[in-house]
Amino acid sequence: MKLNRVFLPIAAIASLAVAAPVLAEPITLDGSSIGNNYTFTYNGFSDGTTINGLTGSTTFTLTAVSPTSYTFAYSVSNTTSSPLTSRISSFAFNTDPNISSATSTGAFSYTTLNSNYPNGIGTVDVCFKDAKTGSCAGGGSGGLTTGQTGTGSFTLNFSQPLTSLTLSDFFVRYQSITGAGNVTSASGSGTMTSTGGTTTTTSGGTTVPEPGMLGMMAGGLATLFLLRRRRRPASARQVPAFA
Repeated sequence: MKLNRVFLPIAAIASLAVAAPVLAEPITLDGSSIGNNYTFTYNGFSDGTTINGLTGSTTFTLTAVSPTSYTFAYSVSNTTSSPLTSRISSFAFNTDPNISSATSTGAFSYTTLNSNYPNGIGTVDVCFKDAKTGSCAGGGSGGLTTGQTGTGSFTLNFSQPLTSLTLSDFFVRYQSITGAGNVTSASGSGTMTSTGGTTTTTSGGTTVPEPGMLGMMAGGLATLFLLRRRRRPASARQVPAFA
């Protein structure tokens, strides 16, 4: 009985950890980041379960910065693989600071702020959609079907001047899914897979070695020190002085 009291909470926490989508590291941008591009890949999930083969990708390239706005070119691809089919109806992310408005062109030319994203994600700061609907959850029948790629641009506007912008929590919305049993809609969580351009700035700062790596480095330095002491010639060693 006592063991159950210990292990049941642990099992519950572990199940939540498995169900939670893996989120990409935030990216921080400023005027020096113009020309940088960031590519994310997405794995679809529904009710905490990953749906194998339900995939997509996005690339965001910063093209212009003003004191109160950031403009990006975007490319979105639906890479869902057989036997599944789907369409991507929107993409979304969070911003810091919060945006005051957004505009978009191209394949996803409609925007919505502060709306719920399905599958337990909750409220997102902004989403870009293929249809004029009141939420980020979907609607309409457009978007990118399996194998398609859509491009365009979007601008994020802010009420006050800012020195940098952080984007985080990248998602896409899948609808009209076939081949996944009873699942007909899902969301996808983005993981950054590549960066390019003039500079690369992330919120993670300088990479810090893991504790195990630090131990290996310390052991290597100690070994090198001992070897150097052993190899010192006798003439270089200090000889005690006698009175």
